[in-house]
Amino acid sequence: MHEDSLKHGAFGWNELMTTDAEAAKQFYTALFGWETEEAPMEVMEGMEGMKYTVLKVDGDPVGGLTGMPPECRGIPPTWGVYITVDDVDTAAARAEELGGKLLRPPADIPNVGRFCVIQDPQGAALCAITYVKKEGE
Repeated sequence: MHEDSLKHGAFGWNELMTTDAEAAKQFYTALFGWETEEAPMEVMEGMEGMKYTVLKVDGDPVGGLTGMPPECRGIPPTWGVYITVDDVDTAAARAEELGGKLLRPPADIPNVGRFCVIQDPQGAALCAITYVKKEGE
């Protein structure tokens, strides 16, 4: 990920959850020329056995795609955005103070970070994430 996307408030990651990940991968690589790399799916509760594909532009990771997690079944395929925050727990609490709703409370993604899903008062949803600091960062 680009260094600027790791700053508080930055749009840091884009992710597609879809009912047919393989068909989506074929569509988007043909449409945009994205490169793909299969990545190990660190086990999050309810995500066991799922595959994750990292999407790249000129070798740089820009997003990912995966199948629908069990708790999302029944909703249409959707692109989601992750906003980087210094502390996801603080951001989640602040969102609720401001009239937002937590669709998924803060949870850990092993070896990636901690995230939550926030819905703003008008109904739009996004993810907030605090990334794990890697050695040398």
